[in-house]
Amino acid sequence: MPKKAKPIMIQGTMSNAGKSLTVAALCRIFKQDGYKVAPFKSQNMALNSFITEEGLEMGRAQVVQAEAAGIKPSVLMNPILLKPTTDVGSQVIVNGEVRGNMRAVEYFKHKTELIPDIMKAYNTLAEENDIIVIEGAGSPAEINLKSADIVNMGMAKMANSPVLLVGDIDRGGVFAQLFGTIALLDEDERRMVRGMIINKFRGDVEILKPGLDMLREKMADFADIPFVGVVPYTHVDIDDEDSLSERFNSSKIQKAIDIAVIKLPRISNFTDLAPFERYENVSLRYITSAHELKNPDMIIIPGTKSTISDLRWLRQSGLEAAILKAHSNGSVVFGICGGYQILGERLCDPYMVEGGGEIDGLGLLPITTVFEKEKTRTQTSGTIAGLDGIFSSLNGLSYTGYEIHMGKSGNNIAPVISKNNVYGTYIHGIFDESDIAPEIIQTLCRKKGIDSISVETFNVTEYKESQYNKLAESVRNSLDMDMIYKIIEKGVD
Repeated sequence: MPKKAKPIMIQGTMSNAGKSLTVAALCRIFKQDGYKVAPFKSQNMALNSFITEEGLEMGRAQVVQAEAAGIKPSVLMNPILLKPTTDVGSQVIVNGEVRGNMRAVEYFKHKTELIPDIMKAYNTLAEENDIIVIEGAGSPAEINLKSADIVNMGMAKMANSPVLLVGDIDRGGVFAQLFGTIALLDEDERRMVRGMIINKFRGDVEILKPGLDMLREKMADFADIPFVGVVPYTHVDIDDEDSLSERFNSSKIQKAIDIAVIKLPRISNFTDLAPFERYENVSLRYITSAHELKNPDMIIIPGTKSTISDLRWLRQSGLEAAILKAHSNGSVVFGICGGYQILGERLCDPYMVEGGGEIDGLGLLPITTVFEKEKTRTQTSGTIAGLDGIFSSLNGLSYTGYEIHMGKSGNNIAPVISKNNVYGTYIHGIFDESDIAPEIIQTLCRKKGIDSISVETFNVTEYKESQYNKLAESVRNSLDMDMIYKIIEKGVD
């Protein structure tokens, strides 16, 4: 009889409470302790996605968690991915393949039909591992959604998993978060919650302890749930998946090298830009209005799930004109995926992939994009060649990454194309290679006529490992791991 992994589930009182990083931390801790462990999230809603070696699409959060667990990412870890295309609809991806676009109401009616896909993926992982760390989504107390839940308590029941509930103290009201969430659960659901965690704490934990005791007293009439720890606010450089990412609220101060990122309404895969955040003298400013743009050294137009819609927004907001003016004044422009398409001459949608029609692009690159019925999904690697202009020094450097897009932009198969210091690529992760981001920064220094700033090259894999270990150390020192192992071993009665 095949073995069956023991599960533990992390749910949160709200979105961005820290579920994803808590799962990543536990995956790394269990790995360090000698267990085979895998992450799992039945349904993820995110615009940051990844392409596996098999050419299948999954959420980046589970990729990060897989890296923390020391295993290759697999769509088994995220069988359902929803990529919002509008405020009321999403592209539905099941087992890494696009099923089509659905309005939220339509998806809600049919999502329980995907339970067999969820459980097949989960059971396959469970046969291969000792522990499965399951992540919920949003809050389990969304009482209007509970009847068809497949990602919070519904998933906990399907996996017969004990639950740890995470509350975010950094945004305030953590006692109300925890109390209200537990109070709104059904009695059988409360029994599955075996511990509470307070996350993102700043200060002396001794000051917090009286509140923990009072909260348990107030819940005593309907639940007896212990605290398993208080996790401090930990500064680690680990990819976010969420548009609530704190990087969007980073400083707007222009530094020695100033890079402006256009924060498109449907921005996707913004983790592409993380390498530039690691340098003290480089500013990475996320821009939403023309007056914020100023005269940066480089403008990056990132990926987007809705290229045509975001191009219209760019035009209506005045940012198109501001980008063209900045480029004429010397700013380098770099487009990635949807941003690359936006920089072209024309975008055509004959198959109604994005609502149909045609629209002019910014006209900075000699490409016409035609949206096709099938999505390109592939990992890729090679050597940059054929670039002219300021970044011609990138020629000969190796790259690795992945492509994920609906459009085809002419017959050009070069990894990066260029014209008049405007550059475009379909490759996500192209800046991750150790030499590329430093060379871009040093080139911008030379163009600006300033001394080269301190820009070290580093091994991305080693750097990520150090960050996962740093996160695991903080969480291990903050949680009662003996209690957590007992919770896992006992399971759900």
